Amino acid sequence: MSEVIVTPKSTTNPDVAAAAAQFLSPVVIELQALAVNGKQAHWHVRGANFIGVHELLDDVVDHAQAYADLAAERVVALGLPVDARIQTVAEKTTAKPLSAGFHKSDVVIAQVIDQIDTALAAVNNAVKELDEIDQTSQDVAIEIARGLDKDRWFLFAHISE
Repeated sequence: MSEVIVTPKSTTNPDVAAAAAQFLSPVVIELQALAVNGKQAHWHVRGANFIGVHELLDDVVDHAQAYADLAAERVVALGLPVDARIQTVAEKTTAKPLSAGFHKSDVVIAQVIDQIDTALAAVNNAVKELDEIDQTSQDVAIEIARGLDKDRWFLFAHISE
């Protein structure tokens, strides 16, 4: 007798999945942009506090990649694909381009903070919009917001007076 394999169906309402993806996909895009631009900044920072900023930027990049993965995996868990190919990220990010070449740490920090702020705008929008749609997805966005706020604070502490 042949065994019949039944593929389980998703328990997520397709409308909920689509709505959650609508708000989490831009989060993935902005975090991927932050990771790429953060690494660029990491390579080109200069100044008396080079090593501290250089290493902190590695943490920012690692966190951005982990947060992007968290948001992307939530969308995929809801049954939808995520497009964070480099071409898509370059086309859809709203982040300002970084200045080319070497820069003093205060310039690099200000530019990376701006990158974080761009990602935070997408994340905070997701937090707000997901409240009535899918609180599990909202929790993902809240966790990401908390982490980005901390990374922003650590960077800002280097240039605040």
